[in-house]
Amino acid sequence: MTHTLDPRRPVHFVGIGGAGMSALAEVLMARGFRVGGSDICSSKSVNALRRAGAEITLQQGPKVVEDLRKNAQLPPLVVVSSAIKEDNPELVAIRAAGEMKVIHRSDLLADLLDGHPRSIAVAGAHGKTTTSTILSTLLMEVGMDPTVVVGGTVPRFGSNGRHGCGDVAVVEADESDGTLVKFRPRIGIITNLELDHTDHYTDTGHLLDTMAEFGGNCQTLLTNGDCPLLSRHLPGTRQWSLDPTSSAHYHFLDVRCLGRFSEAVVRAGSERLGPVVLPLPGLHNLANLAAALAAALEMGIPFPALQKACEAVRAPGRRFEFHSVVDGRLLVDDYAHHPSEVAATLAMARLMVDDDESGLPVTPKRVVIAFQPHRHSRTKEFLQGFASSLAAADAVLLLPIYSAGEESIAGVDHVALAGAIGNAGGTVYCFDSLEHLAQELHSHTRPGDLVLTMGAGSINRLPGLVRSAVPVAA
Repeated sequence: MTHTLDPRRPVHFVGIGGAGMSALAEVLMARGFRVGGSDICSSKSVNALRRAGAEITLQQGPKVVEDLRKNAQLPPLVVVSSAIKEDNPELVAIRAAGEMKVIHRSDLLADLLDGHPRSIAVAGAHGKTTTSTILSTLLMEVGMDPTVVVGGTVPRFGSNGRHGCGDVAVVEADESDGTLVKFRPRIGIITNLELDHTDHYTDTGHLLDTMAEFGGNCQTLLTNGDCPLLSRHLPGTRQWSLDPTSSAHYHFLDVRCLGRFSEAVVRAGSERLGPVVLPLPGLHNLANLAAALAAALEMGIPFPALQKACEAVRAPGRRFEFHSVVDGRLLVDDYAHHPSEVAATLAMARLMVDDDESGLPVTPKRVVIAFQPHRHSRTKEFLQGFASSLAAADAVLLLPIYSAGEESIAGVDHVALAGAIGNAGGTVYCFDSLEHLAQELHSHTRPGDLVLTMGAGSINRLPGLVRSAVPVAA
């Protein structure tokens, strides 16, 4: 990192606990930079950074800025994300002080990519974190030492950020705010594409224009041949596919998905490379593996080494993450917050119902989704899509919308979504809060239920709240 950072100057992250921010902070600390930051609450990421030596305050305002100016010999470089709005009191005070340079996290990430000749940026509507996790794991298993910045915890090294000593970097390129157009990786991946983040994108055309600009900045662009939007508008350099009739360069054949694992035979061009076994269930996870393998093969890694490396792959945090069995109910958490993600995760869960080899400690009999909608704008745009996806569960336990700082929209709330789920044939119950749902969960579920918490907000707190009320099964 040479374009933006001065090792003598401390780096201050406003909102340091965010997934993308904490990963960058961890990488900088490992490279010897003095790192600090602020956030409005504690979290696993904040606590981990504190243990590593970061100076973090759990408040945001003028007092933080006063302390920064007092304690630093040189004015700190300030890093913000799109989640930090211009009226944030700390950012207002920083700009008023006039002596601290403020950059967006995407500028820092772009700088990191530029410092690695063999950089890989993973973009797309769904599967970015899992694809980045799989790819990072494969690279480490074959002896590479990548720098990694992703949006979830990678089990291979227990964090979302990793400093590597090699010339390889794997980063998750978030499209939500359009800033991925700053990245110029050696290899770009687009996992799939459909409209989301309607607070930023006006329509699908706007999204395609942004992704096309990103693709144009990549020396090699790999895309999903099974995604209609990508095949039609942005095929890239090469594609991968799980469709047996596809002409994609990287092709998965003889696909088989079971409750514990997935497998396929890999072909590159006209060459049959051989079988792979992924220790994760779900067709969407096999597609994520296809993307990761395509990138690794483009880097020249021998296929036999990748075959062996697949054995070490585990899902990232909050991606169908098993928590515990509470009074016969299996508590599993997932980050799904878009109708397509809900449908894919539910389909994966269905593979485990009545499957004694699912890998879960209790064989599930039903799938019950506890869902927390994320953002009013997304709920409005995809209300019918959410209703259709959620209605396929055996029951839905529905929470109020997690606003993520958005203003409410008249007529758009969890009650309206509940009505749409009911109209789609689903069984749904509404709750006022996480605490309310935790108290009532047992009266709306039964032993043998796989209770699948879904959402990008605070829904991941639910398993802990349930466990605190009922003893965990031995």
